[in-house]
Amino acid sequence: MSMARGNWSTGYMQAAIFRALLQELGYSVTDPAEAEIGPRDFYPALARGEYDLWANGWFPNHDDFVYGYAEDPEVGLPEGTVVADHARRVGVQVPQGGLQGFLVDKRTADELGVTSMADIAVNPTPWDGDGNGLADIVGCPEDWGCHAVIDSIIEVNGWQDALEQIVGDYDALWDGQIARLELGEPVLAFTWAPSAYIVQLTPGQNAYWLAVPMTIPGQEAAAALPTSQCPTQPCTTGFTPADISAVANNEFLAANPAAEELLRQITIDVLDIALQNLRYRGGEDSEDAVASHAAAWIVDNRERVDGWLSAARAAAG
Repeated sequence: MSMARGNWSTGYMQAAIFRALLQELGYSVTDPAEAEIGPRDFYPALARGEYDLWANGWFPNHDDFVYGYAEDPEVGLPEGTVVADHARRVGVQVPQGGLQGFLVDKRTADELGVTSMADIAVNPTPWDGDGNGLADIVGCPEDWGCHAVIDSIIEVNGWQDALEQIVGDYDALWDGQIARLELGEPVLAFTWAPSAYIVQLTPGQNAYWLAVPMTIPGQEAAAALPTSQCPTQPCTTGFTPADISAVANNEFLAANPAAEELLRQITIDVLDIALQNLRYRGGEDSEDAVASHAAAWIVDNRERVDGWLSAARAAAG
């Protein structure tokens, strides 16, 4: 069984948990750490059968990857087909657990009366790091689903002359924002939860989520956040709270009903993910450490895990 994982560290433990449980079920599973890949490249490879699954689907962020590509000859899918014709989501490991959006530091926001991204578009100068007249938003690598969403938010709101998405190694860019925070300088960054990032820049304490006036199709739902964390209500962050799900190749699923049932059963508490992410960002960031985190989680959830494995074995007949 060939398994990949997303190229963002906040999903590493989930991938390790899925692999370990599939191994308990009796499968030989490749190490997903050796197939770390962005969603833009993963989904067509999954559809072509180069991978069997991953645990790191974020929806609706990844909808464009799953339902797109039909007219792109470089993707290598049969003519007229899309990824959704060859692969599908299985289960929901974290229902509506992926909160995403833009954070601003509380000090600057309170001083300037900033409560939404529109306020920054009106006065981008405090966040203009390179002097080009545009506020710098720490954004997403180009092969992540959030990259296209951020660009679309800027376009639909008419902010091309006020805001720009800054792209690079996300952790390095984030660390730069934390350094600015510690110096008392303005901070503006896209981020998500569950993650350790919001432990450093924490809505309601030293930061706010910023609302987006105009959202894009599929990303309209508001987040259930108090005004202390998101001053503008309803809190439309520009991103519908995401379901985190496994995604697998259809042919693989048809041949492996036990694996399909296990993927359908697995759920992981969002707090468990956030706590592990904090440990990872705190220095427990080797592959051995991630495997240890996953193993400890399985021990702590042994009764639930055994129920999932029993259901999977029953599905195999």
